[in-house]
Amino acid sequence: MNNKSVYDSPNVTDKIEKHILTILVDNEPGVLARVVGMFSGRGYNIESLNVAEVSMNEHLSRVTIVTEGNKEIINQIRSQLMRIVPVHTVMDLTEQGDSVEAEVALIKIDASDENKKEVFRICDIYRARKIENENNTLIFEIAGTSERIDSFIKDISKINKIDIVRSGPVALSSKIEEEE
Repeated sequence: MNNKSVYDSPNVTDKIEKHILTILVDNEPGVLARVVGMFSGRGYNIESLNVAEVSMNEHLSRVTIVTEGNKEIINQIRSQLMRIVPVHTVMDLTEQGDSVEAEVALIKIDASDENKKEVFRICDIYRARKIENENNTLIFEIAGTSERIDSFIKDISKINKIDIVRSGPVALSSKIEEEE
């Protein structure tokens, strides 16, 4: 049915996208549990989570969360997070578009004499740094965007089975913010 009445409301469907949220919180016990509890209590998924103290003098920590949703869901998440008392700011860096993202991964691969040359060739392409080499087991460190790490993992896993640990992305706005 294709009714083009002027009274029809527009059919707006926002695309579900990955969003990187940074949350500045008081560094005190229970804050992270409240942030994570808000996500789980409302059925939102957390793809990755990083927390680190960023101001020892002010006892502030930055929580970086990667989640998925459309604009309405992300706005709802931001609104709910601001209701948690020790939360100072919530920024959607994906929406801002002018942020820097980085992630670190450690990749372990069993390398034989037959595939070692290919392993090192791929690692050179991605500038992955060898940090361990024992009993034909190689461990490499790679840093960069999540997409770069995904690409490296895809290429290196074609050689042999790998074991991975990833930090998840951390991100920071490149805008200078004014004090309130």
